[in-house]
Amino acid sequence: MSSSSPKSSLAALTLAAIGVVYGDIGTSPLYAFKEVFAHGHVPMSTENIFGVLSLMFWTLTVIVSLKYVALILRADNNGEGGLIAMLALASQAVRDKPVLHGRLMLLGIFGTAIFFGDGVITPAISVLSAVEGLEVAAPGLHAYILPVTLAVLTALFLVQRHGTASVGRFFGPITVLWFAVLAVLGAPHIARNPAILAALSPHYALEFLTAHPHTAFVALGSVVLCVTGAEALYADMGHFGKKPIRLAWFSLVMPALVINYFGQGAMLLAHPENAKNPFYEMAPTWALYPLIALATAATVIASQALITAAFSVTKQATQLGYLPRMRVLHTSVKDTGQIYLPAVNWGLYVCIVLAVVLFKSSSNLAAAYGIAVTIDMLITTTMTFFVIRYGWKYPWWLCAGATGFFFLVDFTYFAANVVKVIDGGWFPVVIGAAMFVLLMTWKQGRKLMNERLREDAIDLKSFLEAVFVSPPARVAGTAVFLVADQGMTPNALLHNLKHNKVLHETNLFVTVRHHEVPWIGFDKRCEIEPLGRDCWQVTLHFGFKNDPDVPEALELLKGRGVQLEDMETSYFLSRDIVIPSMGDGMAGWREKLFVSMHRNAAAAADFLNLPANRVVELGAKLQI
Repeated sequence: MSSSSPKSSLAALTLAAIGVVYGDIGTSPLYAFKEVFAHGHVPMSTENIFGVLSLMFWTLTVIVSLKYVALILRADNNGEGGLIAMLALASQAVRDKPVLHGRLMLLGIFGTAIFFGDGVITPAISVLSAVEGLEVAAPGLHAYILPVTLAVLTALFLVQRHGTASVGRFFGPITVLWFAVLAVLGAPHIARNPAILAALSPHYALEFLTAHPHTAFVALGSVVLCVTGAEALYADMGHFGKKPIRLAWFSLVMPALVINYFGQGAMLLAHPENAKNPFYEMAPTWALYPLIALATAATVIASQALITAAFSVTKQATQLGYLPRMRVLHTSVKDTGQIYLPAVNWGLYVCIVLAVVLFKSSSNLAAAYGIAVTIDMLITTTMTFFVIRYGWKYPWWLCAGATGFFFLVDFTYFAANVVKVIDGGWFPVVIGAAMFVLLMTWKQGRKLMNERLREDAIDLKSFLEAVFVSPPARVAGTAVFLVADQGMTPNALLHNLKHNKVLHETNLFVTVRHHEVPWIGFDKRCEIEPLGRDCWQVTLHFGFKNDPDVPEALELLKGRGVQLEDMETSYFLSRDIVIPSMGDGMAGWREKLFVSMHRNAAAAADFLNLPANRVVELGAKLQI
């Protein structure tokens, strides 16, 4: 039993990884190869087909196999991956260099903002490209493509509040079937024209790049679509681990993708007239409708993985202080990572519907797709340099050589996509820029708020000494005062003494701190300092993937001199009403934006998991 258990666990994790990690990159054959020749910029010829296929194979090899699978999967942050985990690693590596630390944080937050632009395009182009198979099956169904796409997307976002636990078990098997079908579709066409396999040689890619540099540069803007979703390998590392992700890639995903792309190329050598939609043209007529159904299911799974990632990234950004508190619903009693954020869900939905209605076809959306993907790839490569140089202490020449090569590749693809900004690339950039403004406005606004609070703050120890010179009446129970700045007197305490003229028998002054690490264990959760007369200063530490549960954390204080009875404990919070003012802070419109974000933030009591029937909120006005 003990010897077979690890194998069965690895098999289960590999199956799950195929369903979640590779859904996005697995649906790229629907549109990637098609887009190279779709607009006539790259002429259809045997030479160009061989060159493009060679570029695709070596793009998958260099960017996915070497960069992500071999190198970046090694950069785990306590087992976690993703852009925010990489940002945390990089910022810790250069924490003794404040200027560089600040710039890296800015770069990482910009990448996080751009991720949301990618998050809008991915479900739109994936589902739309799957449903476009209807036109191949029956040209008369063209008018139904947009309505069916919108119906599928609407259903997908409606079920988010129920969680994915019930349907998630089917993701792996369906995606495995999808990859098997990719290989089955491509293999017969390769068998009919095995000469296409010569394109595996880098010779054809290099010849294409040097003989037709302008044409090749244009083609690169579409070729990069074959690696959309590569970031998911790193982002989902914490869920599955490195080994299942690597095993899935080399044993199933990459072979299936290569066979399908080469099958499309082999078919176009014989039937260049099928260039409008080579993926569906590979299939026999009788298989079209089942294939459309399977492709739609695969794109829904790919979209689901990205929606779930958007929820996680938003939660992490919130806990790092870059977004206001939001309502978070847990959709699973077993898996704390399964969450639902209504504001993010419907915000994404509106933007995705707008993208589908605005662009109308997967070809139009493809022009918008590559820019967001390549920006995030560039940022990940840049941060990897600082992790391996300053965190892992590798020699400078080795770090520069390794990441410099990948940076050059990423930058080439980015440059090829910049020319498509006017054709639609502006869309995810605008969404990313808007998110960046929100992230930085909230961070700067909170900084201004804290500075303003400090100006009027009273030192807690000095205040308590003054209070106990002529102590107020003490009442039974425990008062927990939440205070943003450790050592400062909370406004809620001042108001309580002013209006109620009493002090509880036990008083805890609690500061919640979020750190740039994914997890902080219970052994490091609490720090406590006695202030005398049954008053205590408490600091609670949470990682950006921990759920900030204050009552649960305070339970750890039992046996350390603090008596806590659930029904005898009250939680006091200060609710600040922020008023914008003309000053040296932010621009007027940003101050108004911050005020609006602050006003609509979820209640701190919900965010910190405080019991609703034992929370007391005392308000105060604050000018920034």
